[in-house]
Amino acid sequence: MPRANTQVAAHQRHKKVLQRTQGHRGKRHTNYKVAHESMMHALRYATDHRRERKGDFRRLWIIRINAAARLHGLSYSRLINGLRRAGVEIDRKMLADLAVREPEAFAGLAARAKVG
Repeated sequence: MPRANTQVAAHQRHKKVLQRTQGHRGKRHTNYKVAHESMMHALRYATDHRRERKGDFRRLWIIRINAAARLHGLSYSRLINGLRRAGVEIDRKMLADLAVREPEAFAGLAARAKVG
């Protein structure tokens, strides 16, 4: 059987995995076999948590909008419904940003939501 000539490629592949697992504990960053498994799990968690983060931010925006809306005598749902009826197309991210950074502008939107 001929000798395999994959030493350089294998070494580079192992090095890449070990670099990706540098912060892991124990054998998870020194032993290739364990490090590879650790890396695969870490990448899977990264994918899942990237998706989760979108929901986390939406929840945060809704909490901020609700708090600001209540200062103007509205609940979150009435504010959103009022804005929709008034024809104001603004997403929750921008609404939350207005509520925190520009309370006067948010107050104007809340007034339109009460009317609309």
